[in-house]
Amino acid sequence: MKPVKVGILGLGTVGGGTVHVLQKNAEEIARRAGRGIVITHACAKTVNKTHPYSTDDIVLTEELSEVVNTPEVEIIVELLGGTTIAREMTLQAIANGKHVVTANKALIATHGNEIFAAAQEKGVIVAFEAAVAGGIPIIKAIREGLAANKIKWIAGIINGTSNFILTEMRDKGSLFADVLAEAQNLGYAERDPTFDIEGVDAGHKLTILASIAFGIPLQLDKVYMEGITKITPEDVQYANELGYRIKHLGITKRTEKGIELRVHPTLIPIQRLLANVEGVMNAVLVDSDALGPSLYYGAGAGALPTGSAIIADLVEVTRSLTTDPSNRVPHLAFQAKALVDLPILPIEEIETAYYLRLSVLDKLGVLAQVTNILSDNAINIEAIIQKEPLAGVDHVSIVMLTHKVQEKQMNQAIDAIEKLDGITGKVARIRVESLDS
Repeated sequence: MKPVKVGILGLGTVGGGTVHVLQKNAEEIARRAGRGIVITHACAKTVNKTHPYSTDDIVLTEELSEVVNTPEVEIIVELLGGTTIAREMTLQAIANGKHVVTANKALIATHGNEIFAAAQEKGVIVAFEAAVAGGIPIIKAIREGLAANKIKWIAGIINGTSNFILTEMRDKGSLFADVLAEAQNLGYAERDPTFDIEGVDAGHKLTILASIAFGIPLQLDKVYMEGITKITPEDVQYANELGYRIKHLGITKRTEKGIELRVHPTLIPIQRLLANVEGVMNAVLVDSDALGPSLYYGAGAGALPTGSAIIADLVEVTRSLTTDPSNRVPHLAFQAKALVDLPILPIEEIETAYYLRLSVLDKLGVLAQVTNILSDNAINIEAIIQKEPLAGVDHVSIVMLTHKVQEKQMNQAIDAIEKLDGITGKVARIRVESLDS
């Protein structure tokens, strides 16, 4: 059979890595796909040649529409980033009857419902394995490998930048700002790291994971997002003393009231495998009723790992070219007409345990006031650490772990505690998850 012709939008780091792997492993990939897969057209203002690949047989252009509108190109690989031009080109490719492979999590999380509906109408595939957790095949694992299961919950380290920062803070006792600067110097963080450190990037990915896990529409606007900028070396140290590690997690759970969708720093027990995922690595823990817990670990970014996921999608699309559209794996795991609009719980309604750190004046009765407020809000204390005051300092740090309680109760308690005369500054609050099945 003739090779499948592919057009690629963007030959930057990931695009270059994709072409490199596709050319390097061409024979092996063809054996798996049943026919060759070749990049014949590419749009790129600059060509990143960090990786050794040839552009001799590729038609290069600076016009996106030239690639998208080329009749012989059957698959478009979208690596533009952002959600404006990428959306326009994706919808144009679909309108032209072309399949699309993308690594753009923001595009899928924001416009996925519209894009999949358009693809369904045209009978084409939009594949997005590389949009979540880089080279880890988590989309295929949930969508296909766990198709027999009812997913209970997913918890994932799905942003390598945040995980690197928290790992360095723990290992070196460094301040957040210092480790962020190091991450930027190493190329792990962008010049503007907001999406990474404030949880937006993880929110995009969690939106996608929740949709394929529970068969719900993509709902980015309902994800609670909290970053890691307020985490201090003291919090990291206290968590360790209590037998926990702080990780920035994306968590989605199916409950009787609805679906939880939340991204935030989380204390998890040190003995959990997820607590020991270090540096820029990603990992996703899935708990399902038949299999039980399963962990998916690997590189969450990078040219070759992401290229690996993109090519896996190219192979999947190539295999499906002769398949009737009604017999293909649905975009969001469940048949389009079977998606259900379950309620998404606001953060105030979720229930979890908490880590609290307070700065308390070193005088009699203040701690009793704090515990009375917690008791009045039906919050039970599991553990407490009180540090000795430093010389010349009139306040001490007190750290508490609570039992599970609804977030709105904790909010009420923290508001009351912060109004006490004996409390200085804000109460630091980090949610705690046991992650047991």
